[in-house]
Amino acid sequence: MQVRAFAKDTGIPARKVRRMVNLVRGKTVDEALTLLKFTPSPNARVVAKVVKSAASNAENNYQMTPSDLKIITIYANEARRLRRFYPRARGRIGPIQKNSSHITVIVADEEA
Repeated sequence: MQVRAFAKDTGIPARKVRRMVNLVRGKTVDEALTLLKFTPSPNARVVAKVVKSAASNAENNYQMTPSDLKIITIYANEARRLRRFYPRARGRIGPIQKNSSHITVIVADEEA
């Protein structure tokens, strides 16, 4: 059985989250959480939170043991952009686009 967890509108650009996502793809949940714990990026904390959420969803909803879970699929997609403007010379404006992302984690039993 596959179990999902999402983090929507994280406030971190997808290209920055994808580094952490590629690091843990295909690993067990315990191994992924250990890797993310010792990764010196603040983005690893957000990814770890989603992985923990997927593991707890599997444990509480389907009575799976978290130590037997493996990350089957994990990806980060682009979310909506926050658009802001800042003043420029001669009364003009310059755009600022703050990117965001959605993170999806799917875990399943290692036997499956």
